[in-house]
Amino acid sequence: MGLCHGKPIEPPRHLSENPIIPSDNEPALSTTQTGKTPKFPFYSPSPLPSGFKNSPANSSVSSTPLRLFKRPFPPPSPAKHIRALLARRHGSVKPNEATIPEGSECEIGLDKSFGFAKNFVSHYELGEEVGRGHFGYTCSAKGKKGSLKGQDVAVKVIPKSKMTTAIAIEDVRREVKILRALTGHKNLVQFYESYEDEDNVYVVMELCKGGELLDRILSRGGKYSEEDAKAVMVQILSVVAYCHLQGVVHRDLKPENFLFTSKEEHSPLKAIDFGLSDYVKPDERLNDIVGSAYYVAPEVLHRSYGTEADMWSIGVIAYILLCGSRPFWARTESGIFRAVLKADPSFDEAPWPSLSADAVDFVKRLLNKDYRKRLTAAQALSHPWLAGHHDLKIPLDMIIFKLVKAYTCSSLLRKAALGALAKTLTIAQLTYLREQFTMLGPNKSGYVSVQNFKSAVTRMSTDAMKDSRVLEYVSLVSCLQYKKMDFEEFCAAAISVHQLEGMESWEQHARRAYELFEKDGNRPIMIEELASELGLSPSVPVHVVLQDWIRHSDGKLSFLGFVRLLHGVSSRTFQKA
Repeated sequence: MGLCHGKPIEPPRHLSENPIIPSDNEPALSTTQTGKTPKFPFYSPSPLPSGFKNSPANSSVSSTPLRLFKRPFPPPSPAKHIRALLARRHGSVKPNEATIPEGSECEIGLDKSFGFAKNFVSHYELGEEVGRGHFGYTCSAKGKKGSLKGQDVAVKVIPKSKMTTAIAIEDVRREVKILRALTGHKNLVQFYESYEDEDNVYVVMELCKGGELLDRILSRGGKYSEEDAKAVMVQILSVVAYCHLQGVVHRDLKPENFLFTSKEEHSPLKAIDFGLSDYVKPDERLNDIVGSAYYVAPEVLHRSYGTEADMWSIGVIAYILLCGSRPFWARTESGIFRAVLKADPSFDEAPWPSLSADAVDFVKRLLNKDYRKRLTAAQALSHPWLAGHHDLKIPLDMIIFKLVKAYTCSSLLRKAALGALAKTLTIAQLTYLREQFTMLGPNKSGYVSVQNFKSAVTRMSTDAMKDSRVLEYVSLVSCLQYKKMDFEEFCAAAISVHQLEGMESWEQHARRAYELFEKDGNRPIMIEELASELGLSPSVPVHVVLQDWIRHSDGKLSFLGFVRLLHGVSSRTFQKA
């Protein structure tokens, strides 16, 4: 369902595959926009019909050079499984695939009434088609009456005949609901109205006339300067941080889904296409596989993901902006998926050695395969690479709520360990935490309570936050019985050990924190006491699993035990081990 408002595309796409752009040794293919074909290995197509939700059913493919890897990828590929899953989801079953509907996922008896207004034709006059996807197309239009009379708009037309499953219908319903709820952010396409008739659903939105971010990248020869890339990333991160705070994950972030409002060089950028978006609570995981192959996060392929998947996609976009090529490449979608799961992006080839260390670190921290170590959108806006940007504003970050909730439930020993770790933070990290602390509204004495958390979120909530049940989650956090905390303790509570562990400086952080812990908080401790601190059940063989946590020489916590304690181990951890 997610459609672009950009240029017409031929052949028709499902929704989310990349345009075909050959490399230097490939025969040139004409493009519908300029008639010219860029000569650098940017987007290369899959030679197979796509198994992803948004890929072209048929692609005309010329040969592309193989990218060599040091070691082969292990079978099996997830591609076949993904194809079957998505075919069932949207009813687009291929000849050799099973046609087993799940639950009510068959066209017979489907209710395709959305409750939208019925008088689209009397309010708008459709113009030329400006984009097409597997489930519909987008046209320019002009308002004939009402508040939008005489105004140019974009209308996404979704034929009801394409809605062949209950899930497909729900996707349309949810897209309109999310667009209506999130309207208001300057980098989000403006939603106006929704209509329906017997044949179609019509989604009326702001018309962006500046073209796709992808086109701008290509017009620049495939890459941006660092300064220009920063301006793009700040806008992308700003709107994604806004969505994530409201409990909405986009799930299809890519250069084609960001449009410029005009042709001007510094035109604002707008996020579009929420056809694959969904709601997610901070403590929940999604499991349906959707997105675009080159931008999909590893955990999506593992069918357990949250808002962190969007941050991976932004990392791919940042990589492309800065060097003009994709971090993960293969001939087939099977190969793409394997590369995403197993391969590491290259930072050795030009132009990476000539880019700033902060730029490289920024991209690496987004393209970490461990989603727990990935930056959030708010944290990425606080990264040193973007520091000082004129349009920079750091929003409230929902990860703070998760971390503080875990901290309040932690043992006194772990709180002391986190306090030592917090004292090793850099100025940039402390700046981010200070911003978050200030947004919570500390009192005149410089303290915040758990009630401050709920108040801060409520001030920024939209209807989307209610639908995603984020407010419900925040209410549970605010019900925790905990004393007020000052900024120093807040830093200990809001620090992410996993994210620090993803940094090259992690070893220095950990060693320095252990030195501080040795000086101020480490004391002789019995294994039984440690087991009690960790909440281990009697069934766990504590003397076996905890013996290397404590130094035999003086009975104090060892460095290994300290690091494990920072991660917040529990009896469940040992049961899995």
